[in-house]
Amino acid sequence: MAEVGEKSRIAIVGGGLVGALAACFFAKRGHRVVIYEYRSDIRMEKSRGQSINLALSFRGREALKAIGLEDILVNRHGTCMRGRMLHDKDGNLKEVLYDSVRRNCIYSVNRRYLNVVLLDAAEKYPEVQLNFNRKLVDADLENGKMKFLNTNTGTTEDAEADLIIGADGAHSKVRKIMTRRPLFNCAQTYIEHGYVEISVPRKEDNEFAMSGNNLHIWPRGEFMMTSLPNEDRTFTGNLFAPFRVFEKLKTPEALVRFYTEHFPDLLQLIGKEKLVKQFFEKEPQTLISIKCKPYHVGKTAVLVGDAAHAMVPFYAQGMNTGFEDILVLDELMELYDSDFAKVLSKFSELRCDEGHAICDLAMYNYLEMRDLVTRKSFLFRKFLDKILYTLIPNSWIPLYFAVQFTRLSFRECIAHKEWQDKVLRMSVLCLGFLIFAVLAVPLLRNAI
Repeated sequence: MAEVGEKSRIAIVGGGLVGALAACFFAKRGHRVVIYEYRSDIRMEKSRGQSINLALSFRGREALKAIGLEDILVNRHGTCMRGRMLHDKDGNLKEVLYDSVRRNCIYSVNRRYLNVVLLDAAEKYPEVQLNFNRKLVDADLENGKMKFLNTNTGTTEDAEADLIIGADGAHSKVRKIMTRRPLFNCAQTYIEHGYVEISVPRKEDNEFAMSGNNLHIWPRGEFMMTSLPNEDRTFTGNLFAPFRVFEKLKTPEALVRFYTEHFPDLLQLIGKEKLVKQFFEKEPQTLISIKCKPYHVGKTAVLVGDAAHAMVPFYAQGMNTGFEDILVLDELMELYDSDFAKVLSKFSELRCDEGHAICDLAMYNYLEMRDLVTRKSFLFRKFLDKILYTLIPNSWIPLYFAVQFTRLSFRECIAHKEWQDKVLRMSVLCLGFLIFAVLAVPLLRNAI
């Protein structure tokens, strides 16, 4: 990385996964970094935050590799998931590999552990200062001025920076301040589905209760269960369903009937008492999708991660896309020699449409996971993808592979999928015409 002649002051609002990663990258370039985090230090106390487990794939791994953290998070503490394991109502299993040709896999990682590792890594840089219990109250983004509430003391603190990075999540205060500006577009969508987390315990011999190398899915049309393996041999499961379904699950009896009908094998693994206890611990959580443009203000502020493009979790790309944001920022810092005016403008140009594209892909994948995976047409398409990918791997890259195991832009991934669909449709039409011609020739001869 290039040396910086004059150190800039970087304020990162948000000390979660993307904010902590950004601190490492900017500190490595020699900039002075201050993280302002609304929560307490999670390394000191177990605060409850987002619960959905994380799936780390190529885009995120590349960012971690750049700061020397890939090995500890993937090889030492990641749980390999080689494909989806589909469960039907009768308990029958069907494994659908993510990459049957090159054997790539994604890794289940613990959200809290990953955040701790990144905070520890950031704190090792002398250029980094961590300030917890700091709530952003207001900011003058054009002039790099901020006002924070110290939630411990109740006092207000002023701060200044050359660059403000909004890494403060889906309900970003930095983004909210940006909405006051002309020509800033922002749309948020709450989908009519929510989720409840339900853990699957280990077996008595401390082994996995199911295959430990798969993402488990119970697709049921309009709703589904998913379950990701953990390092301690448990599974973190989630019921995703329309809120009108949750409205019918208000009593233990209704919940047990629901699981007996739709997820009997899972009910047996969890147990009725544990299921009821976990399910009613808190209300179903909401799922939000955010699209905005641009991501920056002049040369003084920029949005990254969920603050820029929060998405539903069904493509497992929220964290990976946020990490890739920081990798792209760093690549632009190298290209433009840390000229923030050029870097931020180019970042918006490159990433805004990308953020919109992956938000759309994430919504599509929910339909795929809860419904399409059970259809013969979908499985046949997967079969064709496998054959063509095996024969011409450089030309025929399946959509899921392109998203999870390359850094191909999301727009290119979508365009490539549309081209593939067109090729297959034309192939089917040509094949149908050929069959018709073969059958028609004898009939014509007989007629003559």
